[in-house]
Parts: sequence; C-alpha cells; structure tokens
Amino acid sequence: MGLTLAALVALLILRRSPAPRFANTPSVILQIQSLSELVTVKYVIEKVVFAEALKTSTIDQLLPGRDDKLILLAHGVVKAGVDLSKIKAEDVEVNGETIRIKIPQAVVTDQYLNENATQVLDRRAGMLRAYDQKLEQQARQEAVTQIVRAARQNGIEREANERARAQLTGLLRTLGYKEVEIQTRTGK
Repeated sequence: MGLTLAALVALLILRRSPAPRFANTPSVILQIQSLSELVTVKYVIEKVVFAEALKTSTIDQLLPGRDDKLILLAHGVVKAGVDLSKIKAEDVEVNGETIRIKIPQAVVTDQYLNENATQVLDRRAGMLRAYDQKLEQQARQEAVTQIVRAARQNGIEREANERARAQLTGLLRTLGYKEVEIQTRTGK
C-alpha cells in the first residue's frame, strides 16, 4: 500500500512539471549600420528542388538501397533596389524648378528562404544508407541560387530601376520641382 501511494505521488509530480521559465537577459547590439538602399521590388518565388547524395564509393554504386534523395519545396524571397549612397554630386543637376539625377543600377539586395513556408516534401534513404545530414542544407542553398536566377531572368533589377525612378520622381515633385528627369547610370 505504501509503495502504491509513493508511486502515485511520484506520477503526480512528474505530470505536473512546470512550464519552462525564461530569464530576461540584456540585449547586446553588435553593429549599427546606416542603410541608403531604396528597395523597390520584392519577388516571392516557389521552387521545387530535387537533391541526391552522390554515390562516392564503389559499394554505393553497385549495391541497391544505397540512395539518399530529397524533394524540397522552397519558398524564397528576393529583393532588389538602388543604393542611394552611390549618388555623387556630379550626378545631380538643378536648374530652377528642373532637376536631373543619375542613379546607380538596381541590384539584388537580399535573398533568403522563408523557413516557415519551405518544407521537405519527400526524403528517402535506402535501407543500407544513413541520411546525409548536409543534403538538406545543400538543397536549401541550391534553392536560393535558383530563386535568385529566376528573379533575374524575370527582370527584377529592371523593374527595381523603373520603380526607383517613379518613386524618386514622385518625391522630388512633392518637393516643388516641376520637371524631374531620372536616368539610370550605365555601368556599376
């Protein structure tokens, strides 16, 4: 009877484990940067990536069941814009109510996978092979590369240039300039 009572008390104590507690520690700012980027376009792209671990040994190549493959549905974000800090004094010409500005070409400013939306659809390893831990990481890196390539092929930088010119034109008109001409500088 005493043993049963002790077991019940132990079970109640184990079941009522408190929720984890978190300490509020100070935040440390490691770096503060001034950004002059006018990010004007954001593409959200989905890409399916097939990855397979290389069969490096003769045994891997000869024996069945030595495969390691995965299918990744990558949900990526690519942003492009113009770095306004690269505008020089000679790029701006003001004449009365007229302003002419040469801005640098737009570039991809950021690219990443949305981890909440990216998922492994299928992962298979043969019975005679363990999962390659690096395969998913390599598939994610390849997904980012392919997503950036797709964004460039679809004209993200051209569109970012057009939107930067439109936004700067609107801003300069609100500042009182009647005629605004914004050109994209050739070359980097």
